[in-house]
Amino acid sequence: MNPHDPSQPVPPARRRSGRLPALITLAVVLGLGFGASKLFGDHSSKSSPSPSSASSAPPATHKAGDWNVGDCGGPDPDRRPDGYRPYGCGDPQAAFKAIEVKAGSFLPDSIQCPGGTDLIIQVSISFGSSKDGKDGKGGIPSKTVCGRNLSGDHPGDPGAGGGQLVKGDCVTSTAKEVPCASATGDGYKVLDLVKNRSACPEDTTEPMELTIAIGRPYDVICAAKA
Repeated sequence: MNPHDPSQPVPPARRRSGRLPALITLAVVLGLGFGASKLFGDHSSKSSPSPSSASSAPPATHKAGDWNVGDCGGPDPDRRPDGYRPYGCGDPQAAFKAIEVKAGSFLPDSIQCPGGTDLIIQVSISFGSSKDGKDGKGGIPSKTVCGRNLSGDHPGDPGAGGGQLVKGDCVTSTAKEVPCASATGDGYKVLDLVKNRSACPEDTTEPMELTIAIGRPYDVICAAKA
């Protein structure tokens, strides 16, 4: 088939449905500001804080842009709906704990967090913001926080049907993620995520080639019947 001949049909490519990330940069100090905003996911309603009781400033021992594994955070009542900020892990406002911290990226698809990640927070740095930080509309991604809910609700666990696609999840024949517990005749178990189908494990029965996404670390879902 001639790829340049418009009369030739183009075979459809499988596409995994996804959420449009909320890229809201939240400046918090004058001149050089850090802010954290949700790329995807949510914290459990069981751990949702009361906005009226939230502190107006990060803990004195924790800079707004300084996130490390083991740190905790929660919704920022002044930066709704996608603003997040650090809290002490014993603070009732804390909703998640950082299980991995990665470099920031302008390409959300390039961030691959580990299994068990319930939400992803992008930390951005902005310059020349106002004193209250509310005019910060853009910024440079500095870190990406892979967070796990402090509650017992973990949609990002492998097989649970939420979060990013990881090994151990289940998908349909159209590469749509579904909970493994409800995967039926159309369900497949994800064995690996690779760039080329030749890299799939030997027990792969359904290598699903995805449409190209800039920055995504894999292009093929190696799957087998669930």
